[in-house]
Amino acid sequence: MPLSLDWNYLIELLPDLYSAFFETLYMVGISIVVAIIVGLPIGILLFVTDKGLFLENTLLKNTVGFVVNMVRSIPFIILLIALLPLAKWITNTTIGPTAASVSLSVAAIPFFARIVEQAFREIDKGVIEASVAIGASPWMIIWQVLIPEARPGIIQGITITIINLIAYSAMAGIVGGGGVGDLAIQYGYYRYDNTVMITTVVVLICLVQIIQFFGDKISKTLDKR
Repeated sequence: MPLSLDWNYLIELLPDLYSAFFETLYMVGISIVVAIIVGLPIGILLFVTDKGLFLENTLLKNTVGFVVNMVRSIPFIILLIALLPLAKWITNTTIGPTAASVSLSVAAIPFFARIVEQAFREIDKGVIEASVAIGASPWMIIWQVLIPEARPGIIQGITITIINLIAYSAMAGIVGGGGVGDLAIQYGYYRYDNTVMITTVVVLICLVQIIQFFGDKISKTLDKR
């Protein structure tokens, strides 16, 4: 079937597209907040407990790392379905953007944690050694040295995580998660509607480009190197 746009139908579709767009922002917004709140401490823990660092604990690092890698190794569509009972327990429903945000959050936490860990690894070890040498406490090193030094990388990590969540949110439409992905699947794929498919793809591309642009700008502003 040739690709074409029905502009009159597109105008009629705008209210549904508007609603779906904000459902996507809602899902991604909840998930990235949860990812930062939970994933940032996990990323810090993975770094500071590594061999040769001031809170070295091989057993703890390996245990946390195993759990993080295990969750990351599960394809999102499988994780989405597997966590439907958890979504039901937390939100009292298995459909809609709120329920979908549960699986999105679980997928985002280990992903963001690894990015945070990598951002800390890019810090000059001399800075950390100097902080230890002057007797700074682990808490002071984390909050006054590690996080300020790693801010550009963390911002880039947040940007990458948001973009991944947008892609994941589109998959959530398969189980009625709402959002732009749900609109594309229910009206575009199942009904072979090119107008909906092309429009949703364009909307998602524009959204990703905007997020990447602002993420890069903020990261460069914070990078003092």
